[in-house]
Amino acid sequence: MTDGTDFVELARIWRGPLVESVHRGTVVVANFEGRLLGSWGDAGLMTFPRSSLKPFQAMALVECGAADAFGLSDEHIAMACASHDAQPFQIGLVGDWLGRLGLGEDALVCGPALPRREADQANAFAQGGPRRIYHNCSGKHCGFLTVAKHLGAGLNYGDAAHPAQQLYLDILSDYMGRDATKLPAGRDGCGLPALAVPMRNLATAAARLGLGYSGNTARRAAAKRVLGAMAAYPDHVSGLDIATSRIVRATGGRVVVKGGAEGFVLAIVPEKGLGICIKIADGSSRAKYGVLARVLGHFGVLPVAEAEALIEQVSDPITDSTGALVGGTEIVFEKPVPTSETKATLGFWLGGVKEAFF
Repeated sequence: MTDGTDFVELARIWRGPLVESVHRGTVVVANFEGRLLGSWGDAGLMTFPRSSLKPFQAMALVECGAADAFGLSDEHIAMACASHDAQPFQIGLVGDWLGRLGLGEDALVCGPALPRREADQANAFAQGGPRRIYHNCSGKHCGFLTVAKHLGAGLNYGDAAHPAQQLYLDILSDYMGRDATKLPAGRDGCGLPALAVPMRNLATAAARLGLGYSGNTARRAAAKRVLGAMAAYPDHVSGLDIATSRIVRATGGRVVVKGGAEGFVLAIVPEKGLGICIKIADGSSRAKYGVLARVLGHFGVLPVAEAEALIEQVSDPITDSTGALVGGTEIVFEKPVPTSETKATLGFWLGGVKEAFF
């Protein structure tokens, strides 16, 4: 990573009348030309977007013809972009997908896992415990498997030199405007290669993805289909009615969102030609969607009042063991000056602070 000078304060966590924690990070907004429209922190920060790169990986599935060859629906395409909760409808789609390939889940490189939700975990244990199909990246792995099988290139798609990986890197290079094969690489939690990308380049790539930017006709069509699938099936990409789904629905599908591990999130705003990248420096995810909601208001994607209300919808409440509200999240990034009092702008904890100190 880098030292703290690359980051700015983005959010504060309040408990009663005091700030208990602070989240710092970097926010970068760019257009398809690569021009920075906003940069808070170091726009050149090299970091791992992790699962936020999945839309570019899914494009390979569509571009090479593999998706059509195996009769995949847009629901499958959304699952290729997913970091899913392994809810029954998601597992059903992944199982159907493997059936279309004539493969078992042992063909997946990702390791066995459990569903994220307690109720689904109980069912998983009743059916034998952890499985590869439950891994939150199993949809992405099915995508790579499909490309590998379609290309007749062998099923070792986890190898960085595999044609399926190389096609993805070619797509990412096209959209970033730089050679992705020259970027630092590690290994992701699911066992596949993980690239480190400068935030400015990825924000540019996101803006270009939203516009279907490419000289390659099949690539432009792939971009349109992937974004359309993510907008149409936001619950597939994550889980039922969680923060990413709420943002997509609040914007009527005009914003496509893909979260990544360790506090990263990528957003694409096709109608305004914007790509947005957010990285929370400490790796926490609890503030990143609230920061994104503030960005949407700041750049006029949503009216400010709607964006501020959305912050509350995507920020988890801080409660005690009885469920009573004891604190909250304040997004301090580019805080607007309210023209009228609203629930969104006058949180209970802020009122408590004024009473305690003024």
